[in-house]
Amino acid sequence: MLDELKNSSRHVSSGPGLLGRIGWLVARLIAAFLIISVAQVVIYKFVPVPTTLTMLMDEHPVTKDWTPLSDIDRDMVAAVISGEDGKFCQHNGFDQEAMMQAFKRNQKGGRIRGGSTISQQTAKNVFLWQGGGYFRKGLEAWYTVLIETIWGKRRIMEVYLNVAETGIGTYGVEAGAQRYYGKSARKLSAVEAARIAAVLPLPKQREVNGAGGFTRRHGNAIARRVGVVKNDALDACVYN
Repeated sequence: MLDELKNSSRHVSSGPGLLGRIGWLVARLIAAFLIISVAQVVIYKFVPVPTTLTMLMDEHPVTKDWTPLSDIDRDMVAAVISGEDGKFCQHNGFDQEAMMQAFKRNQKGGRIRGGSTISQQTAKNVFLWQGGGYFRKGLEAWYTVLIETIWGKRRIMEVYLNVAETGIGTYGVEAGAQRYYGKSARKLSAVEAARIAAVLPLPKQREVNGAGGFTRRHGNAIARRVGVVKNDALDACVYN
């Protein structure tokens, strides 16, 4: 009887010890992730992003050409702000109003729409994978905070314009400009920049050249707003 009580006591006491070891392991994993993620963001503040998970998982041959922001026409910056994130220079990485509007639209059914900012899209494109899920969205939020804090708006825009998919197997606006117009992104017109910006949400399904229907109308609307973005200094955080 005494031996049974001793064995029972050892069995009970082993529980907290196991939980403690699991907790210690989880804490170490979290600490390691925090250190690694901050190190990634610091490195990419200065070093061009060599590749992304999206590029590595692309079944098509990948074309990309890292280009400094100084070699990308300002109309391209204005076009993506107009088409993707009109409050890019005003928010801290998250547009609460756009997220709420997207949530309300999604509640009505139909095609799921997001309210992601350029900062959130950049965080996802560079450090994570495509697709949804609360876990990935949580990581996206963390990386968004990091790049807003460490990179700043100009670097976020520069990276975004170099990693965003602009067509099947085509990444970055320089590769897109060469593919569609046979010219450098430095020489894009407002209309050409707007057409590239119009395909960014669905680059595998929308056409830049010969676009019709919604894509054409959307591109024309973006082109009309390019001047507004510049005149109202909605891109000021990128250039000042």
